[in-house]
Amino acid sequence: MTQSNQALALTGNQLESAISNPGALGTLEAYISAAYRAPMLTQEQETELGERMRDHSDLEAARQLIMSHLRLVISISRQYLGYGLAHADLIQEGNIGLMKAVRRFDPSRGVRLVSFAIHWIKAEIHEYIIRNWRLVKVATTKAQRKLFFNLRRMRPDGQTLDPEQVNDIARELNVRPKDVSEMEVRLSGRDMAFEAPVEEEDGYAPISWLSDQGHQEPTQILERREYDSLQGTGLHNALADLDPRSRHIVQARWLQDDSGATLQELADEYGVSAERIRQVEAAAFKKLRGMLASH
Repeated sequence: MTQSNQALALTGNQLESAISNPGALGTLEAYISAAYRAPMLTQEQETELGERMRDHSDLEAARQLIMSHLRLVISISRQYLGYGLAHADLIQEGNIGLMKAVRRFDPSRGVRLVSFAIHWIKAEIHEYIIRNWRLVKVATTKAQRKLFFNLRRMRPDGQTLDPEQVNDIARELNVRPKDVSEMEVRLSGRDMAFEAPVEEEDGYAPISWLSDQGHQEPTQILERREYDSLQGTGLHNALADLDPRSRHIVQARWLQDDSGATLQELADEYGVSAERIRQVEAAAFKKLRGMLASH
């Protein structure tokens, strides 16, 4: 093995476990740094390794071919960072494409592996983005996929396309203008959570619009029944367990159709201070909460 191949094998030992998991070296930066330290192969070395792999299924030759082209995957994956997916995941998928390319590589065709592998790497990354970019898939046909990966670049300043621009893009990509307009609308949309975040109880969420004003939604029906029970029978039974003075104070203060009695009015009625009425009221509420919670 030449000195260059020995160095490549050494670096390969460091990177081998990280091919399917770029975070295996600790950080993505460490993986990228190690990948770029792997020496590149000359055409003669690449041909020799390719023949060994093709003719003898030499796994060591395949490994060396893969290690020397990891930097290519990293470079291609950077082109797709705008889709909101983790760089490490894009690299991982690109590595799968690289391995598929190496398995099919035939040096006798006179084509360098880098030219052959680019298409396999991009294909795997494209499939990954389509699967994960949204829950509802935006590109299912060949024309839609072509638009999905090119329309952002071709749309000037991200502005809405006018009819002439739509026709120009359709002509360049050999698709229908209707497909261009449809994909523009899809890419302009934004994902929205099905339910509002916990900290935004009053925020808008699609789930709020799925029930018929809440009348037929099972959970809300049960909650309403529980609420009515607590307000009716539950509250009546809890009040009955209070002593007469506490019950009267709660009813006079909070269960009247008008504004209810003040602390001072009840204090005058019982011949005690307003603070004492407040203490009795607080104790009564504490007892009521305990009885309603166990209801």
